[in-house]
Amino acid sequence: MGSNRKKQFLELDGKPIILRTLEHFQSSPLIDVIAIAVSPDAMEEVQNLVKKSGLSKVSHVVCGGEERQDSVWSGLEALRSRSLHYVLIHDGVRPFIDGGLIERIVDVAVHYRAAVPAVRAKETVKLSAADGSIQETLSRERLWLAQTPQGFDFQLLYTAYERARANGFAGTDDASLVERLGEKVRLVEGSYDNIKITTPEDLELAENILRRRKPYIT
Repeated sequence: MGSNRKKQFLELDGKPIILRTLEHFQSSPLIDVIAIAVSPDAMEEVQNLVKKSGLSKVSHVVCGGEERQDSVWSGLEALRSRSLHYVLIHDGVRPFIDGGLIERIVDVAVHYRAAVPAVRAKETVKLSAADGSIQETLSRERLWLAQTPQGFDFQLLYTAYERARANGFAGTDDASLVERLGEKVRLVEGSYDNIKITTPEDLELAENILRRRKPYIT
């Protein structure tokens, strides 16, 4: 990001990205508890942010691992004792979710046990060969770009993570671990605004989205 600050603490219009993200879950009547997985050196800062901002639904701030998958596992372990029926896994640097998307994901997860928001690929997608040439042009009709929050039956996701850890499998998202169990994961229409902020260009785009949505977002 070209900054010595961790990207989740960078500000959008005077508010840390992670706080903008968490506020959507705090305000949703469908969310009971929140667990945040962070790097060890960010624990204190996140704990102070939670306290200062009145995020009453945050029940755990846990130490994340080297990979995203390790961090999600830490969160699942922390929440396991609460006997939750469903869980949503979300990227802390996706601040443009809203209550409507949370509701749609929860609804599909309740009915089908696994749900992932996604948007259709806008560009033509090429599959490359080993030598860097084009091996195949893929049809966009069936190509979707996965987002978060991804929603699951809690025990189903926990089992998927247990199996992946036992087999040394590393997935690119939570749904890929559930797919390995032979379970169907339903796609839910996401939003092109639901970006993951990972580069300086993303931050500029986020600022533009925020300006456009300002009358509707605090």
